[in-house]
Parts: sequence; C-alpha cells; structure tokens
Amino acid sequence: MARPKPATFDKQKIVAENRKARFNYHIEETFEAGIALQGTEVKALRAGEGSIAESYAEVKDGEVFLVNANIPEFSHGNRNNHKPKRPRKLLLHRREVDKMFGATERKGMTLVPLSVYFNGRGRAKVELALAKGKQAHDKRQTIKDRDWKRDKARIIKENS
Repeated sequence: MARPKPATFDKQKIVAENRKARFNYHIEETFEAGIALQGTEVKALRAGEGSIAESYAEVKDGEVFLVNANIPEFSHGNRNNHKPKRPRKLLLHRREVDKMFGATERKGMTLVPLSVYFNGRGRAKVELALAKGKQAHDKRQTIKDRDWKRDKARIIKENS
C-alpha cells in the first residue's frame, strides 16, 4: 500500500518560481517531480541561479521532460559544463505520467512548472501543475478579486 502524499511539499530552499503561472492558468492538480540533472546543474541551482519563467513540460514516449528551463552554466565548471536550455527528464511514477498524458491529450490541459526547489533531503524537485489556460475575462476577474481582498484588508485594519 502506497504511503499518502503530504498536502504541501517540503520546500526547504526555493531556487526559481513561476509567478505568472497562477495568473495565466487555472491550476487543477499539482505534482512533485524529481529532475535528472548533471553535476554542474546541481551546483548552479544551489548557487541560486535558474529560471523557469518561460518553461513547460511535455509527455514524450511515456516520459515527462522539462523544456526551455534555463539553468545557466556553472561559473567554476570546466569543459564538461552543461547546456543551459537542454530538455531535462522529470522523475515521476508511471501512474502520474499516465494521468498527465491523458489530461494533456484529451482535456487540452498543459503541464506548467510552478517552482524549482530543494527538499529537506537536499534533492532538487519541481512542483508541476496540470493547468488550463485562462481567458482574458478570467484574468480580469482575478485582478478584481485580488484588488477587493487588498481593499477589504485595508478597511478592516482602519476600522479596528
């Protein structure tokens, strides 16, 4: 019997975050995935470098790959340094990969990385979301809700 997954992931050190993803997409479900990295990529991530702002994930041949994520070359790397924008394999369970494949093929959803972080054991992880793109009117509604929450908090603070 599989052990239940925690509701939130154990994020010790967040390296990169895709802040626009929650604004541009309706997040349906999130997954925690390991990343197959080379040594210099891990060192660059530990130094706090890396960006996933324009990246996405795709299912290809029963495997999931993180595409267009930028991990710059390690400053003290030698000729064996990595390529900054190479596709990186994500490590997931077969059931999760099948679920993602079905959702992207049938429901027209996309796989969006939300953050790259190191967990409590020092392993590099990606928080990956199954998401559906928002229309322009949905984005306007999100802005209205956010502004109303800010105004409401200010009014409550002034009256108390």
